[in-house]
Amino acid sequence: MYSIPGAVQVAAPAAAATAVLPAAATASSARTVAEVLAESHVEAVLDELDRDLIGLAPVKARIRDIAALLVIDKLRAGLGLASQSPSLHMCFSGNPGTGKTTVALRMAEILHRLGYVRKGHVVSVTRDDLVGQYIGHTAPKTKEVLKKAMGGVLFIDEAYYLYRPENERDYGQEAIEILMQVMENQRDDLVVILAGYKDRMDTFFKSNPGMSSRIAHHIDFPDYAGDELMGIADRMLTAVSYRFNAEAEEAFKQYLALRLQQPHFANARSVRNALDRARLRQASRLFAERDRVLTREDLTTITAVDILASRLFHPKTDEEASS
Repeated sequence: MYSIPGAVQVAAPAAAATAVLPAAATASSARTVAEVLAESHVEAVLDELDRDLIGLAPVKARIRDIAALLVIDKLRAGLGLASQSPSLHMCFSGNPGTGKTTVALRMAEILHRLGYVRKGHVVSVTRDDLVGQYIGHTAPKTKEVLKKAMGGVLFIDEAYYLYRPENERDYGQEAIEILMQVMENQRDDLVVILAGYKDRMDTFFKSNPGMSSRIAHHIDFPDYAGDELMGIADRMLTAVSYRFNAEAEEAFKQYLALRLQQPHFANARSVRNALDRARLRQASRLFAERDRVLTREDLTTITAVDILASRLFHPKTDEEASS
């Protein structure tokens, strides 16, 4: 799920998660890590993360570390050891299409199953959902979003757009102040995840040290390597009952090598867009053969022709570019 500017998106926890009562909702007699895991079914979410997302090894390791901390905290609480509610606000930094939204959804499931949030839903927003356009508009907008997110996770994509120091009449700072207050005072009922490009998030935190101090976990999402992008493409095609033939697979590897050199590459998102265009070309190719009986293989196979028709393989000459 990706955020759509101007539209608050709410993602409910997976069905399996909703069937599990938060561990904090009932007294727990668990005394071992294995017992907490069996009680909460958290390991199933971690396994899904490993299985469903290609690559991202450092991200997956960090999520497991956070889960381990929360499990140990539950065991400490069960023995009456002094502890305080851990700060769980996070920053996911990286380029588009690197899985930040997907990991946020899994993180919400983990927090819900261990009892650190009541509902486990994710409310995904951008600046437009929080910041008003006139005096008195921002506070109610921000508070309404926070109300929807309570008991779960608030995911703010491109969070650095909240701060626009070049505009004296910008109301983003008001939204930031409200967020910081809630993040501090109600951190036992809401987890905030800020997301965006790493360099811009670094600048944002330098300009807003109060917000930076409330973020406990900074997780960097690396770009995917070429072989990982091919794996993502294969999974995307399989999910909709398509496949590459051998020649198309080689052609798509060439496509990725060219596309990685172009601006605005968005990792898995760009792969999805490229596959959508390949499917359109395949459909047009088959549509033109109106009297031919199409087999299952015809209807499910992407060929090299469908890939090589991309404009990346047909760069314009200087004369064409100027016409």
